Amino acid sequence: MAASYGQIVTTLREEIISGLYTAAVPPGAELAARFGVSESTINRALSQLRSEGLVRTQQGRGTMVNPVPVIRRDAVARQRAGTRESSGSRGAFDAELRAAGLDPHTEVEVGRAVPAGSIAQLLDIPEGTEAVYRKRRMFAGDWPVQVATSWIPAEIADGTPIAEPDTGSGGIYSRLADLGHAPAQFTEEVRVRVPDDDEVTALSIDPDHRVYTITRVAADRAGCPVEVNTIVMPTHQWTLAYTWHAE
Repeated sequence: MAASYGQIVTTLREEIISGLYTAAVPPGAELAARFGVSESTINRALSQLRSEGLVRTQQGRGTMVNPVPVIRRDAVARQRAGTRESSGSRGAFDAELRAAGLDPHTEVEVGRAVPAGSIAQLLDIPEGTEAVYRKRRMFAGDWPVQVATSWIPAEIADGTPIAEPDTGSGGIYSRLADLGHAPAQFTEEVRVRVPDDDEVTALSIDPDHRVYTITRVAADRAGCPVEVNTIVMPTHQWTLAYTWHAE
């Protein structure tokens, strides 16, 4: 008896997640024969899995399994100094990937520019004022898993390691602490959307994949914003975890 479309999607999803396929999934004709359905039904099921980010189409090679495991992002624990600085890590991203057994590295661009009005408002600086930016393309091994841009008030960052590519152990939050502006409060807003063309290229994803966009504002003990960070990450590569204590 032919399998239903839902059964095909569920079965292939479970097989991919379990690691049954390490490179490509079987050809459409083979899957059609296995499930007793047409190749068009198989193509529709693979399209669903592609939109979930489990597979991608590679010209000349068919439907390939995405190689990066799902990374757990603990939004609270990752910002503790002990986590960010563990084993000489260069910040939360570096620490969380090492803890997951992955090999992190980051391409960094640092400079000064005028941020968008929405960023200036969150950073509490006059619109049109320059700030220091840090643009990062972040990898697990050879695979890009995140792009992020931090904006820091120039009056804080100028002439400090924050304005250098390598900020040292613990990343910019440890350097802000050194300067007397240790972040004491973080606010994050998360949305899901389709990626733009630049993000498709930077993250090596398909246009019909989905991405998380996280806007984080870090403020010091006086309540002054010391960083605004916009983060884009493929939803299929990340689980966002939030843990806190009840009152």
